[in-house]
Formats: sequence, structure tokens, C-alpha cells
Amino acid sequence: LPDEINLVEIERIDLVCEVNNTDHHTLQNGVDSLIVRRGQPFTITLHLQPGTHFQNGDNINFIAQTGPIPSVEAQTKAKFSLSRFISRSSWSATAETSDSTVSLTVCSHPNAPIGVYKLILDQGEGVGLGEFVLLFNPWCKQDSVYLASEAEREEYVLSQDGLIYRGIPKRITVLPWTFGQFEPGILDICLQILDESPNYISDAALDCSERRNPVYVTRVLSAMINSLGDKGVLVGNWSDDHEDGVKPTVWKDSCSILQQWSNDGCRAVRYGQCWVFAAVACTVSRALGIPCRVVTNYGSARDSNGDLVMERFYNEFDENIANDSIWNFHVWVENWMTRPDLALGYEGWQASDPTPQHRSEGVFCCGPAPVRAIKEGELTFKYDIPFVYAEVNADVVEYIKLRDGRVFKMGGSTTEVGKSISTKAVGRDEREDITHNYKYPEGSEEERRVYEKANHHNKLAQAGEEPGFHIKIKVTPDMQIGSDFDVYAELKNNTMVTKSCRVMFYAQAVSYNGKLGETCGLGEFTEMNLAPTEGSKVTLRLEYAEYSKAINQDRMIKLVALLIDAETRDFYRAKKTIILDGPEIIILGVPKVGQNLVADLALQNPLPEPLENCVFTIHGANLTDGKPITHEVGTVGPKEFVTAKVQFTPKLPGQRKILIDFASDKLHNVETYENLVIYE
Repeated sequence: LPDEINLVEIERIDLVCEVNNTDHHTLQNGVDSLIVRRGQPFTITLHLQPGTHFQNGDNINFIAQTGPIPSVEAQTKAKFSLSRFISRSSWSATAETSDSTVSLTVCSHPNAPIGVYKLILDQGEGVGLGEFVLLFNPWCKQDSVYLASEAEREEYVLSQDGLIYRGIPKRITVLPWTFGQFEPGILDICLQILDESPNYISDAALDCSERRNPVYVTRVLSAMINSLGDKGVLVGNWSDDHEDGVKPTVWKDSCSILQQWSNDGCRAVRYGQCWVFAAVACTVSRALGIPCRVVTNYGSARDSNGDLVMERFYNEFDENIANDSIWNFHVWVENWMTRPDLALGYEGWQASDPTPQHRSEGVFCCGPAPVRAIKEGELTFKYDIPFVYAEVNADVVEYIKLRDGRVFKMGGSTTEVGKSISTKAVGRDEREDITHNYKYPEGSEEERRVYEKANHHNKLAQAGEEPGFHIKIKVTPDMQIGSDFDVYAELKNNTMVTKSCRVMFYAQAVSYNGKLGETCGLGEFTEMNLAPTEGSKVTLRLEYAEYSKAINQDRMIKLVALLIDAETRDFYRAKKTIILDGPEIIILGVPKVGQNLVADLALQNPLPEPLENCVFTIHGANLTDGKPITHEVGTVGPKEFVTAKVQFTPKLPGQRKILIDFASDKLHNVETYENLVIYE
């Protein structure tokens, strides 16, 4: 055949991973494989057999393909030939030749599906030139995840650790977390998650084609991070029984969860709660190149019937007997992308919630919901906006139901839901309040206008200090676990007559999702008379001996004070959730630059009893070799100091966080972190 003379015979191929991965911001993934971002050129070197010539003309053709059934129509296969210039809007290639080498530059379409690709030289029969992974590209203006700010790309795409906010608005607590999206093997697991989804299993060709769209990929991840209805990563558990798995509060990093899922044949890992689901979703999103951040909403409503009113029925002992619930906090993620499927103006941050609470189009997933649509009350836009809208905006009406069946309306609040919506600030270990992205200021005209638009009627009158009876709970700042302390209920009679009343004041353990536990302090009904405009105070002592048996690892206690007018039988109620301070971990010693670093750890047991099975754990991306380092310290007596030296070896230079955790039989989830700068 005359064509035989033109066949290019290749001796070996160099994918030049180090140079390409550096250019494509994937160097942290390592240099063992070629990992590039879409819409951006990469260059590989072909070493030719002696005597072979490479005719630099348009008769040299290439194929790039992904997925098990590549097709040009589905955009999972691209055919292109050599051209004089790289095009930024389609697959293209250019070549520079010298004696026996060809430097081949290839650029993908900025809207190509992400995934594992084969690159083929097409000369009658295909010659494989190698495999590469193609990711979303926040650095490319044509990519739908383009993020203009370099500082934001550093934080939301490249940063391997972060802070997750929990607690209550008056006492926001910080959980340091290692996302570890560039740790060895993690990207492969993230791609495996896509391949285990029901969408891929039922129609792989369509699923791979849809992977060009970050809206689609985010939705698949929201369903696959939880295990309901598919081979998802994590099982949710909001009970106190975690015998057959790991307590949600024990996890401190995403990699150990993802590795366990993958190594265990895609069996769901036990157990997660909202912040764990969100943190893992953040790792996978960042690994695939979708900018992502973890967001916490305080006073997060779960509206079971979709009327945007949280109706709470209580019995006398403050047990909520309705389906609607308000969690002390709830955590989800936001992903950054354009929304070509919606009107202009709804691009940018999209809320996505991988915690399984709600079926969307038949699947347990939620989002992506444009944050701006939530703010504007546009409940018809895709996806799941009414659900997220209620999480941050529902009104609350409260009723109390007595044993004899009578129901009293006890008032309510329009400001209790959706407060202090928080995420880690860009480039700093500080909290950024993003409530304004989700809602207009409470009580403002716009907020009410949006509220009406979202078909919300029962706005309750805002009350300052009003006539009538008042009850309020006051606490002292020093509420450390292990100590006994007092809390107070203050009563005020703002009426013209002397009132006779009964007061009940009690404390109950509670977990972050509002689930009540055992009672751990009770001031029975006390009879008292209050003269006009007179105030009084009832004290409840919380003793460690009592509350230590009731509280769980969230260290939260709910205080409730009930005031009953002896004459009219009217109820007044005050409540407050408190979080007990854990002990501080003090890090001693200065980390020296060099090979081995030693963290000198010290902590005082705050309890009046010994701690058993004490363990320090440290970990950090590129610091502890991809897995936590544990150090057992045994038993620590009451009020004693415990110290430990833990050695680790940093792998790469740069700013890193070392996360430290202390656990024992009676104290868990005591954590802190330190920023380290590692020099070359």
C-alpha cells in the first residue's frame, strides 16, 4: 500500500506529567499520571522509531474518548487533526517536530465531559498515545465553573483543609477538617463514585455524556455521598447507638471515609451526620475541579409538609410531638457554577445538601439550588428550592398540648430559623457570615415581600418588652464540662396586679439535630406570688454527677423554664441550649523546619474522675502521610495534666494545618489545630 510509507512508528511516549500537572494545578495529585483540566492545552513528547518521519500536515488525525461507549454525538468521543493553532473552543492539536521527537500539544473542549480519557493516533488503525484524567477548570473563562479570583481558587479548589462550624449562634464552635482531595488515590475514588451511581449503571453512555455539566455532577454527588437508595458512601445515624460503626463525631478527615468505602467493595461507611456528609461532598467536588465550600445554617428548619410554617406541638415535658423539627445547626455545601438552564442572574453559588432528608425526583439528594433564588423566594427554579428556602426562612408557631387534650398557642418566632449562616473565610481561619446571601435582613421590607411571594401568611407580631408575664433564662460564662454550675430563670410581672404562678425549670440533654435525651436537672413546680412590676429568680444547679450520664458527644444541654399563671392557666415558656466547654489542648514547642517535627501536646482533665483509654490523634494533608497518627496515653487522673510527644514528617512545602484530637471514655471530640509553614 502506498500509505505504508506515511505510518508514524513510535518508540516511546512521554506524558511529561510533572510539567503538565504543574500547569494544570494538579501537581498535588502527584506525577504518576497525567491529570489535566478542560479548555487548557497540555503537551506530550513522542519519540519516533529511527527512519520514521512525521509529516506535519492535516492528514494526521487524533481521537480522544471517554467512557465505555464513546460516541461523537454524545461528546464522549472527539476526532480532530493537526492544525496550525490551538483552538480554545474545540478539541485541537498542534505539533513541533525535531529529528526524532514530536512535541504534541492537545487542548480539550472547555465543555468536554470530565473523566478518564484515551488519546489515540488514528492512522487507519489506532495507536494508543496514553491515558489522562480530565477535570473541570475553574481557571478557564470558557468553563462553566470558572472562578475569577485567585484567592478563592486557592481556598475553594486547592485547599486541603478547612474549618466547619457547629454549635449554636451564641457559641459557635469550630471543627478543623482535612479534606485531603489530593492525597494519593483519592481522585480515583471520586471517579469511582460517579461510576457506581445508578445513572451510570442504567445508562453509561448518557451518564458519561452528562458529566460535562457541573449541575449534573453535583446532583449525582448529592445522591451518592449518602447511602439511601444506592451504593453511596455514608450511612446517616442520628441515634446514640453506633456500636456497629464509627460515631459521626469521631471522623476528622474525608480520606479515611472514602478509602474505607472503596476498599470495602463500595459498602456504605457507618456513620455520618450532616457535617460529615458535607465535608466528604466538599472533598469530592474539589477533587473533580468544582469550587466548593462547607456552609452551616443555625436554627435549620425541616419542613415536613411544605407549608413554610414550622408547627411545633409540645406536651408539658417539652417533647416535640410534630414531624417538623428545627436542628440547632445543619451543614451543607455550596458549589460554584453557571446555570445555563435558568434565567441569567442565578449563576454563582449553588446550595447542595448530601444529607438524606428529602427525596428529589425520587432520589435522596438536594440541589443544586441557586442561593440567589432562595433569597428571592423563586420556589419554582430547579432544584429543591422550597426545601432549602424553608431551612433558612420558615416561621415558627408553637403550641402546648396538655394531658387533657387542651391546646394552647404559646407564641412563636420569625427570627429563630436561618441564623448566622457561616463558612470559612477565604485565606483566613475566620468565620464569614453569609446569611445576607440567603435572605434579606430580618424584618426588612424586602424580606417580608419575599416572604409573601413565597406564600407565607402567619407572620407573628414582634414583641419587645410587653405587658404581661415574662420568663427568661440566664447562664454564666463558666460552663466547663466536669464542673457544677448554676443557671437561672428570671421572672417579671409586668401587670398591674399581683400574680400567683407556678414555675418548672429543667435541663435535658440534646443533640445538635434537636433530638432530646435524658433529663439531667429538674426544679419542680414552685408556687410564688409576684407583686406588680416585681421580678424574681429561680436557680437550677447542674451537677456533673447528673449531667455526665445524660449528655452525648455534642456536649449540649437544653434548658426549659415553664411559667403557669395559677389563675388564667396561661403558659409562658423560655428555653435555651447551652454547650459545655471542652478542655483546651495546648500545643507546646516550636516546630522546627526540616525532616522530623514533634508536636508536644498537653491537656488537663477537667473532670472530678479519671479518664480511661486516652488517645491523641494528629493528622494533616501532606504532613502525616495520608492517615492519622495516634498516640495512646492510657489513664489520666482527675484534674491531672496529660502530655504526649507525637512525631511526624512533612512531605511538601507550604502552609499546612496540623489537626489534633483527644478522645477518651468520658470526653470525646476535643480538637484544635495549628498552622505550620513548611519550608523547602
